Amino acid sequence: MALEPANPLRNLPRDGRLLFLTRFIRLFSYGSLSVVLVFYLTSLGLSESQTGLLLTLTLLGDTAISLSLTTQADRIGRRRMLIIGSVLMAGAGLTFAYTRNFLFLLAAGTIGVISPSGNEVGPFLPIEQAALSHVVSARERTTVFAWYALAGALATAAGSLFAGFFTQALERAAVPVVSSERAVIVLYAVMGVLLGLLFHRLSPAAEVRQEEGTAAGARKLMGIGSSRGIVLRLSSLFALDAFGGGFIVQSFAAYWFYLRFRVQPATLGSIFFGANVLAGVSALLASRLASRIGLIRTMVFTHLPSNVLLLTIPLMPNLPLAVLVLFLRFSISQMDVPTRQSYTMAIVRPEERSAAAGITGVARTTGAALAPMFAGLLFARPALIDLPFLIAGTLKIGYDLLLYRAFVRLPPPEEAS
Repeated sequence: MALEPANPLRNLPRDGRLLFLTRFIRLFSYGSLSVVLVFYLTSLGLSESQTGLLLTLTLLGDTAISLSLTTQADRIGRRRMLIIGSVLMAGAGLTFAYTRNFLFLLAAGTIGVISPSGNEVGPFLPIEQAALSHVVSARERTTVFAWYALAGALATAAGSLFAGFFTQALERAAVPVVSSERAVIVLYAVMGVLLGLLFHRLSPAAEVRQEEGTAAGARKLMGIGSSRGIVLRLSSLFALDAFGGGFIVQSFAAYWFYLRFRVQPATLGSIFFGANVLAGVSALLASRLASRIGLIRTMVFTHLPSNVLLLTIPLMPNLPLAVLVLFLRFSISQMDVPTRQSYTMAIVRPEERSAAAGITGVARTTGAALAPMFAGLLFARPALIDLPFLIAGTLKIGYDLLLYRAFVRLPPPEEAS
């Protein structure tokens, strides 16, 4: 098996560097939003059950938007779809900031792009993955995706840290709590506008050739042809994994630390800053490991122990031990991310990449969208706040075992050669 190149970022083209920048800005926004969102919604007067329902329907809306944009991106234009996603992100942020009406919030969350978890939602990630795969070689792809994951993790961490200290600073300046949290929501909308301006600068090199994309769209269902069976199998497994993870989205994980140990937002920001930095650094190790044992084995052999650690977090008797286990989990939990993304891009045709990433991404978002509604019901009962961790860990372990069984004998072309 060929080893990864020493430093593929040195040769990263202009479009690749631009996509790294948009990734950082977007995940900074998501990270900052995730720390305050549940606090903000409950400050507006929503109950935990209403908040869980809103987050579920928000993620379902993001799923529909992502599916409609990503499956057409290779045919209509990747840049165009990314700009549309940016507009939806900005619009949702402004609506959340300036209304407390549940129906308006529901409409904005469903139509727009809101990330309650600190993770990717909407059409951005699938289209960016396809564009990156288009401008780098197959040999460089996993390593570039690892650095791309690191950029996102550092951005999420920075956003989490910023939101915690920013809201605390405003509160110390006698700004009402809900107003300090609203300021983070407004910043989220501003970042959406900035993303649209940056995506406008993408060159035609990031696009599928017009004649190729048009032909593909004419003869394929939702942009997928010969890869349909593989994409559907991956999608079902990714949905199971995300459904488990949806029980402990970062917003609810932060809320759990508050309920269990009375941790305040500034401290929560620091905790999740450290956790996301560890996750990002681990992505680089994943690319090196994958060059030796393969993408599928790296995905499973790192993800499985992280989910065992997830099961033990609520069993910890005090805050330091709970944070330690959280950090240990994050240090390996995201090693499957660049390998999963690279594997998906490797086993489909170039003109199917946006659609394949979009469909598998939608499967993940759908799985994640269903869980917060149930998690909200559990968090509404003090005796059951540990149960989301146990459910999440069990489901995600099941995903690891099923993924290994289904795909260990189907390596990507660069490993087979």
